[in-house]
Amino acid sequence: MSTTAPTSDTPSYCIADFSLIPIGSSASSFAHEIAGVQRLVRESGLKNEMHATGTRVEGPWDLVMRLIGTAHTCVHHSGIPRIQTDVRMLTRTDKDESVEEGMQEVEKILAADV
Repeated sequence: MSTTAPTSDTPSYCIADFSLIPIGSSASSFAHEIAGVQRLVRESGLKNEMHATGTRVEGPWDLVMRLIGTAHTCVHHSGIPRIQTDVRMLTRTDKDESVEEGMQEVEKILAADV
């Protein structure tokens, strides 16, 4: 067991897939809240893509995490008292690779199957 304290640095770059789940509302649609979050994401300047169950954001760790926190605040300000958020994070130290490059690599492998 190591007794060395971990450094306080965060990874320089990450890819996050997150989904905010509003809790405590009788509404069956949260389209207005989702639109508010998407406005924030688009205004952030970070590379992003909305999909059916959430949003993927790429950029510096601290900016991505701040954006997710700001999204919470936005949804709370819309009257939602409680939010659960699922976040999946990807970081790499061996090479720089965008989501598109990773997907292209898989597509090449699948194309070889034909």
